Amino acid sequence: MSGAAFGRVYDAVRQIPVGKVSTYGGIARLAGNPRWARVVGYALHSAPEDVPCHRVVNREGGLSDAFQPGGKETHRLLLLAEGVLFCADGSVDLAQCLWDGEAQRKDG
Repeated sequence: MSGAAFGRVYDAVRQIPVGKVSTYGGIARLAGNPRWARVVGYALHSAPEDVPCHRVVNREGGLSDAFQPGGKETHRLLLLAEGVLFCADGSVDLAQCLWDGEAQRKDG
């Protein structure tokens, strides 16, 4: 995987507003390849500090056990601090907090 591909992933993640989340698949689409969901995970694991990796969740709103540092609990606390809403099962409330980057790109 090229550094340019990771750069596109980082650029897409930087667009997610505070209080919103995107999915690995959503970021993959914004980065130019809808099949890159797994690549997004790899890229975020080694992302620079200015990339808000905590704003990326799985397609069901689930948090990552591999989130560094601190795992799922740190992931949850960072999102809560930004006002992200959670469902009773602990997943992110995607109905309220999912950012549609594709719509932003078309409107903007």
